[in-house]
Amino acid sequence: MTDTLRPVDTAVPEATDSNPKALKRSIGIVGGTLLTLSCVTPASTLFVVVPDLFGTLGTATALTIAIGSLLCIAVAFCYSELGTLIPSAGGEYAMVSTMAGRLAGWLVFVLSLLVVMIVPPVIAMGTADYLAPVVHLDPSIAGAGVMLLATLAGLLDLRANAWITGVFLVLEVIAAAVVAVLGFAHSERGVDSLMSMQVADAHGHPDTVTAMLVVSGLAIALFVTQGFSTAVYLSEELEHPRRNVARTVLATLAISTVIILVPVAAITMGASNISELSGGDISSMVTAWSNSAVGTFVSLCVALAIINAGIVMVIQNSRVLFASARDKAWPTPVNTAFARLGRFGSPWVATLAVGVPGALLCFVNLDTLYGVTGVSVTGMYLLVAVAALLSRRGSHKHTPAWRMPLWPAMPVLLIAVLAYILTQQETTYLLWTGGITAAATLYWALYLRPRKDTRWLVSIPEDARA
Repeated sequence: MTDTLRPVDTAVPEATDSNPKALKRSIGIVGGTLLTLSCVTPASTLFVVVPDLFGTLGTATALTIAIGSLLCIAVAFCYSELGTLIPSAGGEYAMVSTMAGRLAGWLVFVLSLLVVMIVPPVIAMGTADYLAPVVHLDPSIAGAGVMLLATLAGLLDLRANAWITGVFLVLEVIAAAVVAVLGFAHSERGVDSLMSMQVADAHGHPDTVTAMLVVSGLAIALFVTQGFSTAVYLSEELEHPRRNVARTVLATLAISTVIILVPVAAITMGASNISELSGGDISSMVTAWSNSAVGTFVSLCVALAIINAGIVMVIQNSRVLFASARDKAWPTPVNTAFARLGRFGSPWVATLAVGVPGALLCFVNLDTLYGVTGVSVTGMYLLVAVAALLSRRGSHKHTPAWRMPLWPAMPVLLIAVLAYILTQQETTYLLWTGGITAAATLYWALYLRPRKDTRWLVSIPEDARA
């Protein structure tokens, strides 16, 4: 972290590419919020991620998600300030590199790459379960098909994708609303049950959820609304990024928290017993509360939501690779390929590079990697908080940008809490993430650092500089 960045405008470019390519600014705050909300994909989170939380946390699931959402407010403040200071498609790595040094930025890039490469195929494989009322498909084949469809959509103009994902987003919000209405209408217990801290054991009997289980579950709870950071990745394509990045980040977090947390509370109150709640079969609960037609409608809305999430995640991931190539993170042939833009202004090679491997990952057992994702998200947020703590030094102190309240107390508190959450994660997941981070550090030490004048030159678009 001592190897800090020089000012962006003095970075020495390679002679073969002295003018870095820029993405086209084509979307406003509404389009950006639609895309970012779609990346959070509330319905996919509700039906794919939350059932696992019900299995371990039971009635404490809503409380854990609420605590995670409160922590995400501090995270969103950090993203908003840094994203308006450094409006780059590189997202976290551009922000952290500029504030905390090139090595810290590289490690954040690796952690974010882990998250954005693993999560889409994991969610995509859930499509088969929700298409079951219509057609029975192998989860791997269905997931691969979703990833390839998302890749094709990712090659289109971003404005078109904003409207495509907006239509899908409306359907998934309707599905979440149906679940909430049905759950509250068939309540078996009162609001106090949300604080009862009970989960079913292996024999279906009520057991107590401990505080340590809640803390451990916060890594996944942070991931539940993680997609709000997509606004930072889209900052090079947002109009007026100094203003709209912060608005998009904060609006997305607020909306997504409501869309996810309200149905979770309804399910907790509406489940017939603790055993059914801990089983996490939300589709069966919806069918029991209504009828098979409503259950089928909700399932199909969730399937569309997963496709929607795949489209937005491929868009997000391709922008990360595009920015890393423009910033010379790889050998020259790789940089040239990833920085190539297609006829619609999208980085088509980078889009294929994230979509096709994502389809292949659908045929791999990702249970361990899914656990690694939770650790990676927490570690990434930790480094972003460190960068936010350093965001008002030197010339950055006077740069026009959105400024978070309660600085520096907010990032300091966030750093302490996230560090503690990491200590409560499973050793296996920590070792996997640590090993990947160590390998990335070796690449930095052996390739990037010796070439610091021609490699890893983090930049921001010319029209976004102060």
